[in-house]
Formats: sequence, structure tokens, C-alpha cells
Amino acid sequence: MPVRVGNIREWSGEDVLDEAGDKIGKLESVYVDTTSDQPAFATVTVGLMSKKLVFVPIDDAVVGPGYVKVPYSKNQVKDAPSIETDGELRAESEGEVFSHYGLTYTAAPSERRLGRR
Repeated sequence: MPVRVGNIREWSGEDVLDEAGDKIGKLESVYVDTTSDQPAFATVTVGLMSKKLVFVPIDDAVVGPGYVKVPYSKNQVKDAPSIETDGELRAESEGEVFSHYGLTYTAAPSERRLGRR
């Protein structure tokens, strides 16, 4: 029986599934909201030949045996803003990540809203 995500940081390397149960990729890392220090997004490794990391919100994710399920379609997640597997999300790109999922983005001009943990 799936349960709401508790300590998502323990799920690195697990499969990430879309709302229909289709595999999107593997959970790579977690980004927290710096205003609350709560997990907000995960990066998911996608791609066969040229791998990249895409961002997906995890507020409403649930976990089951060996997977994390997010309430978004596989296509929406795969089309999300991405970084290289050894890359870093630039501060000026944070708003695009939120916007892709229809989420409100607010941050002070000199502050980051997402931090990798």
C-alpha cells in the first residue's frame, strides 16, 4: 500500500513513476525549499544515450515498495527544465521549474528558493 513521502532523501536511486504508474526514471537527488527546509522537488535521471536530470515536484508524491509515484504525466516530467547529470540548477532558472508545473515562484532577487540536499 503506497504512503505519502516521509524522508524522501532515503529514496535516492529508486524508480520514479508517473500518475499512471509508468516509469519515468531514477530519483537522483532532492531539492528543498530554502524558506522551509522541506523537500520540494526531486531530480530524475532520464534518457537512454544522453542522460539528463529533470525536475519534478514531490509535495504530493507517494512511496511504495521500490518506487516514488508523482502526480504528473511522464511527458510533462520529461519536458520539464533539466540540467546535465553533473550540472547545477542556476538561480535564474528556478522560476522556470516552478512555472512548468503551474506553481507560484517567489524569491528575493539575491536569494535562492531551491537548495540541493
